[in-house]
Amino acid sequence: MYSLAFSVLFISFLILTVLVRFWLGSRHIRHILAYRDAVPLQFSEKIPLSAHQKAADYSIAKTKLGWLMLLVNTATLIGFTFMGGLQYLSTMLLGAIGQGMVEQIALLVAFGVISGVIDLPFDYYKQFVLEEKFGFNKMTFGLFVADMLKGILLGAVIGLPLIWVILTLMETAGSLWWLYAWLVWSGFQLLMLVLYPTLIAPLFNKFTPLTDDSLRARIENLMGRVGFASQGLFVMDGSKRSAHGNAYFSGFGNAKRIVFFDTLLSRLEPQEIEAVLAHELGHFKLKHIVKRIAVMFVVSLGFLALLGYLKGQTWFYTGLGVEPMLTGGNDAMALILFALALPVFTFLLSPLTSISSRKHEFEADAFASKHTNAHDLVSALVKLYEDNASTLTPDPLHSAFYDSHPPASTRIDRLVAH
Repeated sequence: MYSLAFSVLFISFLILTVLVRFWLGSRHIRHILAYRDAVPLQFSEKIPLSAHQKAADYSIAKTKLGWLMLLVNTATLIGFTFMGGLQYLSTMLLGAIGQGMVEQIALLVAFGVISGVIDLPFDYYKQFVLEEKFGFNKMTFGLFVADMLKGILLGAVIGLPLIWVILTLMETAGSLWWLYAWLVWSGFQLLMLVLYPTLIAPLFNKFTPLTDDSLRARIENLMGRVGFASQGLFVMDGSKRSAHGNAYFSGFGNAKRIVFFDTLLSRLEPQEIEAVLAHELGHFKLKHIVKRIAVMFVVSLGFLALLGYLKGQTWFYTGLGVEPMLTGGNDAMALILFALALPVFTFLLSPLTSISSRKHEFEADAFASKHTNAHDLVSALVKLYEDNASTLTPDPLHSAFYDSHPPASTRIDRLVAH
């Protein structure tokens, strides 16, 4: 009875989520088309109509690709669950390997490989068709393959030991395994914040010290004014993959470093670069990073506690098309089913995340306005919107679900008011 009720609940949420996402996408497309032939007033003297229309067409193309991906992902989800895909995979591996830790890790790896193979055509299309069509792709096929292979190897080296630890805790740590798993997961996340800038990111991109002395002096002066200590200023060769530009700081504690995309440096004036960086530093000084990490830890604790309950409930497995093993060994299956079901039940809560994120963006903009010229940040943002083909006229409701940053017009209006 519980199994049937959970199946009905899951299918209901799945249908609702798919319908809402298609509805949001159609709203977004109609809203963009309605304003495609006129640049919004506050941008009319800065962005040409051709660039505005390019951004509109790019956004519509991405939305339509998202629709196709949604259909395929939904079909894949149904295939894994109600059509018996996971059950077949588990039975096959049990017959070939036998019950135990190796079989559970193999199940997770097989699930990941199948999911990756299904996603691969979309990754290829997005990079070499969609991004190419709009002039953003700079990646060669060889680099695409190299990135993929590096990602697989890195996932194996880092992910497999972590999976083994989590599965071991699930099997041997008793009813509070989820608490110990949370401690391990939280420690792992913090470790990655420290290791990523110096050990992982250089595997994919080349980082060279910033050599522009005048720009370095300007940035160091800004860091001194706001009280930010960095381990270095670096330029990343983002142009070998994409024409999109950005700047960020990464790391944690003493491992913090500031990184500029080479595409960003080639497009913005020094004062604009300073303003963009001031925004990014605002996130740090206003403790947005710490707050986001804290929220992530709290949410992950809640989800792991929920999984701790669900993994012992037969209806959780049977309600999603899987027959659990009575002798145990269901831990890997529980992880997979939880990962598949969670987005279905949480998508409608997406605007709550956007509200918090947008609040932080406004605060970081205000911080940048305090320590640099607000008009320089406005000028930089306008160039970035144009260069990245970010639509200036998103549907407000679609944006609330999908965009972590405020709409361009709202953000610019607030900055101009400073």
